[in-house]
Amino acid sequence: MQDKVTSGINNSNASSTGTQARSRYIFVTGGVMSGLGKGVVTASIAKLLQLCNLRVSCMKIDPYLNVDAGTMNPMIHGEVFVTEDGGECDMDIGAYERFLDTNLSRDHNITTGKVYSSVIERERKGEYLGQCVQIIPHVTDEIKARIRGLAAKHMLDVLVVECGGTVGDIESLPFLEAMRQIRLEDGAENVLFVHVTLAPVLDVVGEVKTKPTQHSVQELRRIGIQPDIIAVRSRVILDDGIKSKIALFANVSMRDVISCHDVDSIYEVPEVLQQQGIVDRIRHRLGLPDHGFEWGSWRQVMDSYRSLRDGIRIAMVGKYVKLADSYVSVNQALSHAGAMLGYRVRIDHIDAELFEQDSRNLSMLDGYSGILVPGGFGRRGSEGIIRAADYARVKDIPYLGICFGFQLAIVAFARSVCMLDGANSTELDEDARHPVVHLLPEQRDVVNLGGTMRLGTHEIDVKDGTLAYSIYGSRRIYKRHRHRYELNLEYRDILERHGMIFSGWSDGARRMEILELPDSRFYLAVQYHAEFTSRPGRPEEAFLAFVKAALEYSGSNERARMRKRVRGIHSHPSQSPPPISKPRSRARKV
Repeated sequence: MQDKVTSGINNSNASSTGTQARSRYIFVTGGVMSGLGKGVVTASIAKLLQLCNLRVSCMKIDPYLNVDAGTMNPMIHGEVFVTEDGGECDMDIGAYERFLDTNLSRDHNITTGKVYSSVIERERKGEYLGQCVQIIPHVTDEIKARIRGLAAKHMLDVLVVECGGTVGDIESLPFLEAMRQIRLEDGAENVLFVHVTLAPVLDVVGEVKTKPTQHSVQELRRIGIQPDIIAVRSRVILDDGIKSKIALFANVSMRDVISCHDVDSIYEVPEVLQQQGIVDRIRHRLGLPDHGFEWGSWRQVMDSYRSLRDGIRIAMVGKYVKLADSYVSVNQALSHAGAMLGYRVRIDHIDAELFEQDSRNLSMLDGYSGILVPGGFGRRGSEGIIRAADYARVKDIPYLGICFGFQLAIVAFARSVCMLDGANSTELDEDARHPVVHLLPEQRDVVNLGGTMRLGTHEIDVKDGTLAYSIYGSRRIYKRHRHRYELNLEYRDILERHGMIFSGWSDGARRMEILELPDSRFYLAVQYHAEFTSRPGRPEEAFLAFVKAALEYSGSNERARMRKRVRGIHSHPSQSPPPISKPRSRARKV
């Protein structure tokens, strides 16, 4: 069970030197283009320092004017990650949590909206009387105070801060200037800059090109920042010749040019960095104490991803499938479960609108070992999701619903099993004849949409003797939420009389949190976002149970196909059965 943990830094990461007078800072910037993997590089550096027994955490800076990510389109920005304290944050916060196995808070994500709101509020209160409020020093001072405040609050040895966007963006300039000032004020021995760039490989000639990296570093130096380490993203491993060229033009040592080449799993990136000596370089530059380095359980995490057998295909039926990052935590939770079981989970993102256009398209789901419906909002694609949820029940294909997938599973069951014609969620039809899912009562007077949903971790009671109890092994769990709609309790009785079981609830049974269909192979849906608490090496329990069920379903289908094939062979006497050979024994990998 994932127990409730106080937001912040895991105490097991404390430095044996005790509280230090001043935290060190590593600022991670990016150039050339977005989507290079700054978040993974940031999380990997922090993980390596954590494995050095240092007290470390991460912070993400997002230069957009939104106060948080809650009102942004996931198909443009990516997933909205929810922290334990209810912060709606950039998806990189999720990457930090998964790598560090630590619950972070909303304070670990800074946005321009948060900074400007704070400065304007203080100006209105008269805290800047007589002053002309400007970007420098007032906005940059606010940025510095938030960075230093987080490090001081958790008594960190090192805070790794990622600046979103790319160098040269207008929006990021105040943040880069604040970082420059911190280096000036705290001393170069306490601040280190890592710049993540791109070295593309041209398919025509197969040559690694360094010009994008050169120009990116020049742009960073133009605004007063000289990077200490260049982390270069590339499809291939950079050879010494390329590293030497980058070092010359970037004004760094060749040892400070790190190849961040493609690997099979993001959880191998810390090892890629460590093998190139990045830990020693950071220790030397920041004067960090040497408490040794141990991979510990992270070694098992990396190894688990290197020896995966071909496994199962999962159909993820959703609304934002054009961008895989819209569901990055769900994708990772499935991979965590698959790696724990030793199988590769292949995910096909299927647009729910396909099933609205033609219900015959539902037959494509027969080729999958499981159907998962993730979170979402709004009418588009909702009827397709309802059809998919019902198809999983009828065909007895393992089904896992998350949030929206929970709500629309109720709608599907109400229509098809309870025969409630016109059953729907009031989010999709305000005048539904049977509003089996409706708006939370406390949401009815809400005007502002940002940060007003039911958010963060809530306590959930689990019913004995149910599938949910067998999955979690506890009568009480803590899970994160992000929703405005819920089961209408007026319909609970009729749903249960027709076979649906509500096996988890919260707020004194005022809210249903888990549903299951006991007559199905595996049919489970949860109102909370189970994916946000999944970790590599410690997958979230509902995801693990779902992948197990999908593997069993895939195996039973394969056995059925084999029996059918054998019957076909024996039905033709002229054909002799194939010879039976003993399987080869394989040496155990040590």
